[in-house]
Amino acid sequence: MGVDQVELEVPVDAVGRRVSCDGERATVRYVGQVPPTTGLWLGLEWDNPDRGKHAGSHNGVQYFTCRCPTGGSFVRPAKVNFGVDYATALRRAYLGDEEVDPSIKFIHSGVVFKERSLEKLSSVLLNRSDVNGPGADRRSSKITPNVQWLDMCETLLASWEDVAAITQQMDKLKELLLSYNSLRLPSDPLALSAAFSNLKVLSLIGTHLTWPQILECAPMWPQLEELCVENNNITELSRPMDVLQSLRSLNVSHNLLVQDTVLSLAALPSLETLNLSTSGLSSIRFDDTPPGSKTSMFPQLKRLYLDDNHISEWTVVDELAKLPRLSELSCLRNRLVSRDGNSATAAQMFIAKLGQLVSLNRVKICPEARRGAELDYMKLFGEEWLKAGGRSQLSSGFIRQHPRYLNLIQKYAPEEGELKKQDTSSLKNELLKVTFTFPDDPDQKPMEKKLPASMTVQKVKGFLQRKLKVPVSDLQLTYVSPSMGDKEIEFNGDLKTLHLHSIEDGDNIVVRWSGPAP
Repeated sequence: MGVDQVELEVPVDAVGRRVSCDGERATVRYVGQVPPTTGLWLGLEWDNPDRGKHAGSHNGVQYFTCRCPTGGSFVRPAKVNFGVDYATALRRAYLGDEEVDPSIKFIHSGVVFKERSLEKLSSVLLNRSDVNGPGADRRSSKITPNVQWLDMCETLLASWEDVAAITQQMDKLKELLLSYNSLRLPSDPLALSAAFSNLKVLSLIGTHLTWPQILECAPMWPQLEELCVENNNITELSRPMDVLQSLRSLNVSHNLLVQDTVLSLAALPSLETLNLSTSGLSSIRFDDTPPGSKTSMFPQLKRLYLDDNHISEWTVVDELAKLPRLSELSCLRNRLVSRDGNSATAAQMFIAKLGQLVSLNRVKICPEARRGAELDYMKLFGEEWLKAGGRSQLSSGFIRQHPRYLNLIQKYAPEEGELKKQDTSSLKNELLKVTFTFPDDPDQKPMEKKLPASMTVQKVKGFLQRKLKVPVSDLQLTYVSPSMGDKEIEFNGDLKTLHLHSIEDGDNIVVRWSGPAP
């Protein structure tokens, strides 16, 4: 192929265009000669920086620049694909490889019928397609006027103007997925808002955006309620001013955030769900109110995700208790540990400290679990409470560390003796008469036993394993106590003693197991 033929394949506006090459996505940064070779070259900046060899230079000459030192390559135009317009990509995806001339008005092969079937689509999936824009006439989106959900993730779209030209005919569009695209910022975001006038959900994962750039684009989305900007270049957050005011859900996970700027998001008055997972957070503070009170920040926030951060202080949980409407929290894989190092005890601490919580780590908190967690929390710190003044003159230091403790004392009204640590030797001598029942096995008769109050649930399971010949891992124990309304209550820690589980003389331990009967 001659040089003139190659040059004809390159669009006149090639610089800045998105292309695919050998299965990878890239942006054209240069078109021209690269001496001492002859012929036309394209300078590409790869989305995957490991794909390139340099930063846009050759033999000491800088032809273009890249974000990463190995993000660039020179390739011949014949090797790259500049993509196709929306209508062509749509027909390829939904009508197969058959080439359809959109100017055809009526033929007997069924083409018109197929075109009309596209008009009925409410969802369009074009992720990882080669769609590059609306086409020359910029009216190609009329082919799908009823679309409500549109996925154009990881395509060859290069600008927000091209996206708007596609969506402007989609008056019903509510959800738009544009993750893993590299889009030039709009010159006039407000002028494009009509193309997204009914948009409620927007996904922009992995689009290399900073927070100021997101706020710059935000006037395009006047009705947006859910925004996902996971895995971008977001670091320092700033207060949204007159934008995103209808936002109810925001996901900024997998961005290394400056934690002191997180409170800027409190300016979103409708925010109900916030995902801050994997963002490097170690602390959150609401200094507008003292411990035990409610903050005026995040007035609507109900769901908060803090997984995979560096939180290690329980004071952070006490700060979260200040959120007036927080009901669902996930805080998995952080550094919060209880005194005994037991994950089950740590979960109880969360439940006891956060009185409004209905779900922890995506698991619903049942009333029995809450009661057990709060009673155990009171017993765990009962001795400290008594030493700090108890009901009479409780020290401010204890209140700062345990702002909800006094509420629990008022809720359960325990005797002081119940809060004092019992001597281990006396516990060993205290025997509790319990009855084991086996509701799933009619052949097993109820069994009475006297067990030490200091015996752990793990050792109880070991006893039952020997008696029933059932693996410990298959055993499932609950208990029923007349003092707790004869409801079945789950044991919430195998390393905790019967005493810490509030087992009393005459209680019933219910034994079940998975797998075949012994």
